[in-house]
Amino acid sequence: MELSDVTTALRARWWWAVLGLVVGGAAALGWVLVVPPQYTSTVQFFVSTTGSTSAAEVFQGGQFSQERVESYAQLLRGDQLAAVVVDRLDLEETPEELLGRIEVTALPETVLIEVAVTDGSATRAQRIAEVLGDAFTDQVSRLERRSTSGEDLVAVIVTDTADLPSAPSSPKTVRDIGIGLLAGLVLGCVLAVIRARTDRSVRDPDDARELAEAPVVGLVLKDDTLEKRHVVDRESDGQAAEGFRQLRTNLQFLDVDEPPRVIMITSPSPAEGKTTLVVNLALALADAGRRVAVVEADLRRPKVSRYLGLVSGAGLTNVLAGSAGLEDVLQQYGDGKLTVLAAGPTPPNPGEVLGSSQMAGLLDQLRDTNDIVLVDAAPVLPVADTSGLAVMMDAVLLSVRYGVTRKRQLRAAAIVLDNVGAKTLGVVLNVVPRNAPVAADYGQGYNYAYGSDR
Repeated sequence: MELSDVTTALRARWWWAVLGLVVGGAAALGWVLVVPPQYTSTVQFFVSTTGSTSAAEVFQGGQFSQERVESYAQLLRGDQLAAVVVDRLDLEETPEELLGRIEVTALPETVLIEVAVTDGSATRAQRIAEVLGDAFTDQVSRLERRSTSGEDLVAVIVTDTADLPSAPSSPKTVRDIGIGLLAGLVLGCVLAVIRARTDRSVRDPDDARELAEAPVVGLVLKDDTLEKRHVVDRESDGQAAEGFRQLRTNLQFLDVDEPPRVIMITSPSPAEGKTTLVVNLALALADAGRRVAVVEADLRRPKVSRYLGLVSGAGLTNVLAGSAGLEDVLQQYGDGKLTVLAAGPTPPNPGEVLGSSQMAGLLDQLRDTNDIVLVDAAPVLPVADTSGLAVMMDAVLLSVRYGVTRKRQLRAAAIVLDNVGAKTLGVVLNVVPRNAPVAADYGQGYNYAYGSDR
């Protein structure tokens, strides 16, 4: 994975790193608050030989002492010495338990031994270290005493006496929280990169273009207000509204010789923003002075009329069944440039109704009286309604939800449309986060609005 891919992954999922930072810091703080403090007292021993009178004997004695140091370190780790300390201090623990709190270090290439005793009480840690030092020197004296002269061959001297700890050795609040923050940050970044590597959703316009075999013709940024109301403020200079205007402009240049006039808007799967796209694209076209008709052809889950606050009781199915005329059920919205044909009652066989010759005739009738006809169709993959309807269209727009639509779903939808001979005009990336890399690439990551002081 290249550095640019890692950077892109972290930009797209920066909040994973922030979340890791917060969780790591909180976990470390919780550990610091919960774990009881421990205090460490240390004592240091110096090992030397006795009776050296010449330089050669001193040198040999030094080598001998270094060889002895590791053996003495093992004695300090032994049960016998620990049992003496437990007995002298009348500790309520076994020698094995005491040894678990004693750390012995033979300093390399020296004749020094350091012993660190850790305990929940600073005073007790110091007392154990003192008694351990006394007991150890006595033990070495007995082991190294010459039987003939009664002198000790090796002397062990306490060079650093056991101190009374003034602060806990663990936990160290600043250090431990710092480690927690760093570990959480690293973990969050790693998870973000792994998620990017394993992500199978559509995020890259190049992937969308390749999978759909059609260009990316528009990009609509995520807008919380739009997700609730579904209709963008037509006077707004916000980025979502600008996305629909740019899409309107792009449609005019996609096929200059034979511009499509009847366009079906669908998506691979449900909840990918296709109906919101239909409604707001229609409003943007109407604002540009175009006569626009919207056909609510998603007979199973119609939403256009609800989003626009229109009547949904009668509409498309009534016209196709011959129980109502087109002019009787068409509804005007706004200044009259936009008309809406609601779905009407749901039939038992939506696919057959939409694929009928009556539907083809109705579309021709709408084509004659409007500049653009937008058809809100059901998702391609769950039902067969859309594939039968697609052959009657001049072109098809696919709404793809950024980070939600799977690559295999987009590819499968494109194949279905291609198999019935439909012309896929392009792909619209929908509900794109403002901080997504693609938003900046398409010029949507910046607020370029004129202020009142211009």
